[in-house]
Amino acid sequence: MTFPPLREELRGIAPYGAPQLEVPVQLNVNENPYPPSPAVVADIATAVAHASSSLNRYPDREFSDLRSALADYLGHGVRPEQVWAANGSNEVMLQLLQAFGGPGRRALSFAPTYSMYPEYARDTVTDWVLGHRETDFSLDLEAARRTVVEVAPSVVLLPSPNNPTGTALPPEAVSMLCEAAGDGIVVVDEAYGEFRRSGTPSALELLPSHRNLVVTRTMSKAFALAGARLGYLAAAPQICDAIRVVRLPYHLSAVTQAVALAALRHAPELLGRVDDLRAERDETVRWLREVGLSVADSDANFVLFGTFADRHSTWQALLDRGVLIRETGPEGWLRVSIGTATEMAAFKEALTEAMEESR
Repeated sequence: MTFPPLREELRGIAPYGAPQLEVPVQLNVNENPYPPSPAVVADIATAVAHASSSLNRYPDREFSDLRSALADYLGHGVRPEQVWAANGSNEVMLQLLQAFGGPGRRALSFAPTYSMYPEYARDTVTDWVLGHRETDFSLDLEAARRTVVEVAPSVVLLPSPNNPTGTALPPEAVSMLCEAAGDGIVVVDEAYGEFRRSGTPSALELLPSHRNLVVTRTMSKAFALAGARLGYLAAAPQICDAIRVVRLPYHLSAVTQAVALAALRHAPELLGRVDDLRAERDETVRWLREVGLSVADSDANFVLFGTFADRHSTWQALLDRGVLIRETGPEGWLRVSIGTATEMAAFKEALTEAMEESR
């Protein structure tokens, strides 16, 4: 046996992660570019100080206050017992696969899709099955329904808005796939849900109609709290209870709970820049199309654009000019997170120069 005795399917695999580089303009991991205000920071600091006075004790493992606050924030009649939270939506997803995946079970998504999904499946020894989206990154609903029926997955993973394309799913797609999945769990990943365009509904509206529907969210994006690591879901209470079986003891620290509760008290302010980012996104889409590029319609805080014969050289050309974006998605495409107006101006200038250089 080779040391260390790593599982064979993990040998030679590089850890997941986007490049972390110190450059003037960082537009590669879909962060909110606007930090919390001094007033929010002060309230968080006070909340953390209060929590710190009892750090000798374990935190509330059911995080009851936080579940109530998250339910109030979500609305749509969501009750605290329908809410679950963990350290980022990544841990929420992993817990879902731990509870409902496993050996002999299948997880399904439709490519292009979030690159961490197959890793959750791998880590939980769940078979990974990949369907496909149309050329415009939408779903052929009937083809998707047939795939779900044929594969019979225990978990279906549907990012909406989709990462890396930004494409949102219509409600009829969610309902159709929930019905096709039978007793399988259908997870609609709304990590970027707050950025969706006007008139694009949330899958939260469908929770009362489908007992197997799970809607996940995060505070990393719209709430500008990527450093806090707090993700959550809304689902039937039975699903939340099942996750409690696989969660690690006291998995949410008292500090994390305090930070999240303080942030929720300031939700209107923290979300106040969402409209600005939506407008900047739509302007970026318009500009990219104006210069002759293909652009996926986006309901997120990022834009997928292309296509490039050598996308890596374009990515590198932008990096050489101090602008870091993401080399991800289908071959030939690149993704840019939406930053401040100044950052997006730098991106446009760098991309213009890179495209002229490649001609």
